[in-house]
Amino acid sequence: MISVSKRFVIGGALALAFTGAQAADLPVKAKPVEYVKVCSLYGAGFYYIPGTDICLKVGGYVRAQLEWGAGSGGLAYGSVPFPLNGKFTRDQGSDLNYTLRAVVSTDSRQQTAYGTLRSYLSLGFTSDTADANGASVNSIYANRAFIQIAGFTVGRATSYFENFMLYNVYSYADVLTSGDTSTFGAEVFAYTAQFGNGFSASLSIENPASRGRAGVMDGSAAAFAINGGTTPDNLKFRSPDIVANLRVDQAWGYAAVSAAAHEAAGGYYLTGNNQNNGHPSDKWGWAVSVGGRINLPGGDSFGASAVYSEGAARYAAKAGSWQMYGQGSVGVGWLSDGIFDTGTSIELTQVWSVNAAYEHVWNPNWRTSVYGGYTEVNYNSAAIALINSHLPGPSGSIQCGAVVAGSVWPPIDVQATGGVGNSCSPDYSYYQVGSRTQWNPVSGLDIGLDVFYTHLNTAYKGVGTYPANNARPAVTSIDDQNVWSAIVRWQRSFYP
Repeated sequence: MISVSKRFVIGGALALAFTGAQAADLPVKAKPVEYVKVCSLYGAGFYYIPGTDICLKVGGYVRAQLEWGAGSGGLAYGSVPFPLNGKFTRDQGSDLNYTLRAVVSTDSRQQTAYGTLRSYLSLGFTSDTADANGASVNSIYANRAFIQIAGFTVGRATSYFENFMLYNVYSYADVLTSGDTSTFGAEVFAYTAQFGNGFSASLSIENPASRGRAGVMDGSAAAFAINGGTTPDNLKFRSPDIVANLRVDQAWGYAAVSAAAHEAAGGYYLTGNNQNNGHPSDKWGWAVSVGGRINLPGGDSFGASAVYSEGAARYAAKAGSWQMYGQGSVGVGWLSDGIFDTGTSIELTQVWSVNAAYEHVWNPNWRTSVYGGYTEVNYNSAAIALINSHLPGPSGSIQCGAVVAGSVWPPIDVQATGGVGNSCSPDYSYYQVGSRTQWNPVSGLDIGLDVFYTHLNTAYKGVGTYPANNARPAVTSIDDQNVWSAIVRWQRSFYP
């Protein structure tokens, strides 16, 4: 038999073993969990990134858009990049297009010794049925990607020239009477000084290609071509655009004035650039703008802007060149920063535009806007003589008062009349007017319809032969044209 003492020892050992087993089953004490905390420094939607003092806001949108008489996100037919659709034939262009976009944005901010450090990124995917066969063209893009600190903004942002924008504010149409960079932004290196009471001034060095290049044209090359084509002779960039802006923001809205300098430089004289040929002296084009927006009672608003440019056409016009067919006629227009010919200087092109819009809020769920814009392109007398000297016709013949010499362009042929019955002018203008009504059944969901009208006052109006163009036979009437367009949009935005 086991003695009492041995029983005591064995029992104690078993008790210790049992206690140890229970202790082994107990959970190990975990490290404190770092919960995501709200960051109230910069407004709604910001949260601290765990373990840092960086505040982050994530947002974005999904958009499904159906477009008739327009494409690529809301550009009216007839303008570049839609010269084929401007033919309105059943084999080279669709009446109907789709635009699908999905965008995610991040906005991070952090307090530093130099003030708030901000980085912003808007990354998107787009699928557009923009080609002649109606097939989708897919791409990934970043329309905003910039860093801000101590008054500096560097990266891709909205150009500091912009004082008023229609697109996505008052319209679904990407209005062609404006040269704004609201769609895809501009590369900028900018500094903004704040003076208090809402007053600020900005100076920005920007990429000249952000708006697309109207370009300087060489008279020895076929610069103005069929299908709205233009062939610039800029070659490489030599200088950035320099933009300045003065602005005041108040409770009533804002107002601003801006100016830009844009280098208009050609390549070498004669077709086929050769350094031995020499080149025209570089010129600086420029643009000025004034604009603003007024907040009205009930949530209504009104805004407007005006732009004038010489040698900086894209600041006043997004359309580029035009080719738009009607019944037995065609309307055309070609855009450039300037034109030179062999041995001449560059003649700068004057382009001006005005835009305005009004939005009425019927109630929290319904709103309607009306908008419109006008753009005019003018060539001076020296430029007109240069262009007309390259109208189609036998060398040495007289076309529109100019002696035909060298290569022939544009494709308007008036040799049968020598210009009788034709305006003999490459000047043109166009306007767009429209109205958008939007329903917001729930917060963040936009369902709307935008209907707009585009009218082109053609260059070279009157008698003249425009050559056969695929399914379109040659026409002998150059006349004003127009197109109706409509856009249906569903968009779910999830910006906090």
